[in-house]
Amino acid sequence: MGRYRCRYIAWGRGTTLVLIPGMASEAESFVMLLARLRSRFRCIAYDLPDGVHDGARLMRYRHADLVGDLFALLDHLKIRECALHGFSFGSTIALAAAHRSPSRFSHLVLQSGFAQRRLARTEVFAASFARFLPGRLRHLPMVRTIVEKNHREPFLARESAVWDYFVERHCAVPLRAFAHRALMLHATNLRALLPMIPVPTLLVCGDRDPLVGRACEAELLAGLKICGRAEIEQCGHHAHLTHPEVLAEVLQQFLARSIQAQG
Repeated sequence: MGRYRCRYIAWGRGTTLVLIPGMASEAESFVMLLARLRSRFRCIAYDLPDGVHDGARLMRYRHADLVGDLFALLDHLKIRECALHGFSFGSTIALAAAHRSPSRFSHLVLQSGFAQRRLARTEVFAASFARFLPGRLRHLPMVRTIVEKNHREPFLARESAVWDYFVERHCAVPLRAFAHRALMLHATNLRALLPMIPVPTLLVCGDRDPLVGRACEAELLAGLKICGRAEIEQCGHHAHLTHPEVLAEVLQQFLARSIQAQG
């Protein structure tokens, strides 16, 4: 990959769908979704650089470098065209990539997506300090309490092992990587690019998402040329874990309709 040793998962056959994780997730977090898509899609999910074991020099990274990494992965796997799924922070990478080279992407799916999401001053200060700290999110005080408050309810209908997995992996994200991504998030504003993205796009939103609200969705709907919206009921920020069956069906229907329309 050049900038870091990229770890990715490839599963299934058919139309290629590349999935980009969020700030505190990884390729493996998509496995429940991939298991329901693999019969119809060649699914590829990859990790963002974390600077721990992958050789990434996070202090040199900018948002454009994350976009460049995506294209490097596509070139490495010889993928000329694919559908792109960006989750949360990953949606900004998907949008920027579609603006840079729209011909390489047949469709965009933005799950809990946004074009801009500013942090509070206290959050910027905390992230600026945390990017120099060792350890992982679980070492922060009260982090499990905060995760429980923001995300527990939509997981109640699933097996307890799903929640345990989410908490364990979410809290295992390196502090430096999370803080650096937070600062990139704060500095990124893609709103001016939206009208120049011609790729058919679907927004997938949870009706109980505590992190990404209707204002973010409204900006995308107003700015993108070809854009629809699907809302999942009783769903928070992590539909790929709490509602993988519904999300897989939504994706399949969207991609199938778009392919038929193009044909």
